[in-house]
Amino acid sequence: MKEITASMAGTVLNVLVEQGSDIQEGQTVLMLESMKMEIPIEVETAGKVLEIKVSTGDFVNEGDVLLTLESGGNA
Repeated sequence: MKEITASMAGTVLNVLVEQGSDIQEGQTVLMLESMKMEIPIEVETAGKVLEIKVSTGDFVNEGDVLLTLESGGNA
C-alpha cells in the first residue's frame, strides 16, 4: 500500500479518480488550490485506488494523506 500525500497546504479543488480506479504512473489524481494557484497531485507509480481520504472543499496540510494506492495495478 502506498500513501499519496499533499505536497503543500491547500484546499482540495477536485478529486479526479474514484475508489477502485486503476491509475497510471504520472497520472494526476487530485487538484489542490494553494495561494490562488492550482497544484496537480500526480502519482509516481501505477496502482489501484484503495481509499480516498479527502473530498472537494477539504483543507489539507502538507503531508496529509489524500488517498491510498495498491501498488502494481494495471491501468
